[in-house]
Amino acid sequence: MSNLFVVAYDDLATASQVREKLFELSRQHLVELEDAVVVERRGDGRIKLHQAVDHTAVGAAGGAVWGGVIGLLFLAPLLGAAVGAAAGAAGGALTETGINDDFMRDLSQNLRPGAAALFLLVKHVAGDKVIPQVASFGGQLVQTSLGRAEEEHLREAIKAARLA
Repeated sequence: MSNLFVVAYDDLATASQVREKLFELSRQHLVELEDAVVVERRGDGRIKLHQAVDHTAVGAAGGAVWGGVIGLLFLAPLLGAAVGAAAGAAGGALTETGINDDFMRDLSQNLRPGAAALFLLVKHVAGDKVIPQVASFGGQLVQTSLGRAEEEHLREAIKAARLA
């Protein structure tokens, strides 16, 4: 089962740096992320989601490949690729995986303009190795899906890592 973590930062750059650090730690198999989204509240108050995966682009690429293959069978590979890309892009745009976009937008309304939040859906984490590496970036733990005791333990671990 995955756990949700939301951490607020003073700016978009810091939230993005933490996400990149977590991707690096993921490549080292210290954390397994299901989703990692940086949400920015712009100066004009609008909310902008910076998704790690663009489902529309992935769908279009996959659709173009399959459309081209099918088009080859019917001697119209360019038409097949074009139709496949369009269908794949439409399907990708409708794909909703990970953290719900509306939930992220609603929670991010509480950010001050110019601030950002990192929304994480974590399957597994080696907390004793990951927390010290991300605690140095600062941030405020806003919400988790952990129980009260586990969340309090996490807050204490973060506080200890910042003091070290």
